[in-house]
Amino acid sequence: MTERHDVVIVGGGLVGASLAIALDRQGLDVGLVEATPTGQMPAVFDQRNLSFAAATVNALTSLGVMQRLRTPTGPIRRIHISRQGDFGRVKLDAGDYGRDAFGQVVVARDFGEALEARLDGLSQLTRYRPARFVGFAQDEAGHRALRIADGDGERTLQARLVVAADGTRSAVRGALGIGVDEHDYGQTLFVARVRATRAPDGTAYERFGDAGPTALLPRGDRHWGVVHGVAQEDADAVAALDDAAWLARLQHAIGWRIGRLTGSGERSVYPIVRVVAQRLVADRAVVLGNAAQTIHPIGAQGFNLGLRDALTLAEEIARRDDPGDADSLAAYAARRSEDRGRTLAFSDGLARLTANPSPLLKPLRSLGLAAVDAQPSLQSFLVGGAMGFRGDVPALCRGEAA
Repeated sequence: MTERHDVVIVGGGLVGASLAIALDRQGLDVGLVEATPTGQMPAVFDQRNLSFAAATVNALTSLGVMQRLRTPTGPIRRIHISRQGDFGRVKLDAGDYGRDAFGQVVVARDFGEALEARLDGLSQLTRYRPARFVGFAQDEAGHRALRIADGDGERTLQARLVVAADGTRSAVRGALGIGVDEHDYGQTLFVARVRATRAPDGTAYERFGDAGPTALLPRGDRHWGVVHGVAQEDADAVAALDDAAWLARLQHAIGWRIGRLTGSGERSVYPIVRVVAQRLVADRAVVLGNAAQTIHPIGAQGFNLGLRDALTLAEEIARRDDPGDADSLAAYAARRSEDRGRTLAFSDGLARLTANPSPLLKPLRSLGLAAVDAQPSLQSFLVGGAMGFRGDVPALCRGEAA
């Protein structure tokens, strides 16, 4: 059996689901291939803390997702950046830029439930779940054919555009013959929520160290979200720590900025590998989100970048009758070039520089922190990127109608 759609999205995670919502506003017939059965949440929607840039908050509000969050978000009103062993620090305040907040902290599971509620209300969406991409089949004129497998066996879907939003190890990207560049940072991140004697006050802390960053994010539930980087060879030992030893390790990494740490939730563990697709488009196909670039989470840029991918693609599709038109895909790739290139360079450069233990770099880093803290122009450059306003920004991210 062959079914036809305007667009088929493979991957129902954060970016794939957001794209499906954006395309529904255009009245397109969309198929969404999801690995998770009905009634279950994808693994990505766990207790990790998502830092939504201001541009992301604008877009998700316009898409009707933020309104469906059931727990309060945590506004990021101030950012404090420092490094263990170096002098100097950077302090940024949203009020200095005429804003209430740089962004919002959202719990991934809550966000997943809000996306699910929004997807349930879409009129032009067909969901295939649980299902997995098997490969491409014989194309018809003006369409790409892909095979998926579900509980009833295999079926073929025809689409004028296929979107690979199936994550870092994207099967669709591989089937398209798109290569990747990889770099293993030799780091593992531990993510949890913690309590402290000081409740969140809108300040986010980024503390760099030789083994990676430690970030504290102000959640909306009086907890702090913590992201703690450790050397890969130490990951098993850190995972085995009891809660008291784990909290002691965190306390040493972050100091007493939020007082004494008093408790921790369950820890999730993520090895950090940079995977960047060598191109974004193929014949009637595009890769986006983590399938296009999985980056170091330093600075919390990953999902924010992927959402801008999705919304830029939706804008280009809206401008033409054929969503898989070659000119449309070329325009999409060109529009994503500056934002993607600058974000990749920022994330990778910051991760390598701040984790390098060389004593020769210590004074340079310290001077750099001091310079950014003292120069409004440098701060403005940093703030613009942190809020998601790099390059050709999609209209919804700017708070405008698409």
